[in-house]
Amino acid sequence: MEDAIYWNETTYQGPPIDDPEILAASPPELQAVLTRLNGACLFRGGLHLRGAVLAPEWHSLRYAWESEHAFHRLYPEIAETDVPFGQDSVGDQFLLRDGEVWRMLAEDGDLEPLGVGLEQFLANVNADPLDYLVMHPLVRYDDEGGRMQPGQLLVAFPPFIAAESAEGQAALQAVSALDAIRFHADLAQQLRDVPDGGRFELQIEPPDSSVS
Repeated sequence: MEDAIYWNETTYQGPPIDDPEILAASPPELQAVLTRLNGACLFRGGLHLRGAVLAPEWHSLRYAWESEHAFHRLYPEIAETDVPFGQDSVGDQFLLRDGEVWRMLAEDGDLEPLGVGLEQFLANVNADPLDYLVMHPLVRYDDEGGRMQPGQLLVAFPPFIAAESAEGQAALQAVSALDAIRFHADLAQQLRDVPDGGRFELQIEPPDSSVS
């Protein structure tokens, strides 16, 4: 991996707040963060913090939280009160639930509590972004000559959850973040009744690489 300065690169900084209503509806600790920095793509896309903006949709907290494509509509595991404030490079989501940060694995909807609040979560990210954000697919994508752009996420083929993707053999593609989110939600729906170790066949098309 290249030096820490390289990976600390911010590739997108959110525009000024133009959705004060969603800011006011957010938990106080998130309001404090967004008042200082209205979202950003940090660590070359290793972490995307959404902002209190109406556009672009891929950066909008309102879109992720309240739109027809809100995460609580895509994943039954997510409650309407969960705040989807950010995501990592492969589309795993970070949620605020009752003051605690949870991670949702995008491919199957599995939820895990991280046992920290937002302030400590950000401190942990800054201390060790590579491991805490599980940035290894992004590192490999960059090492192979790729460069993920703001508004994109990495999608693995076959999916990481498949046995065929073991040992880092999955092909990685940077695609539109909104398309990747819908792709993963469809995948999670198909996998919901598949037991551990079970076989499955994808019935969905991979998303394209454009930014929407």
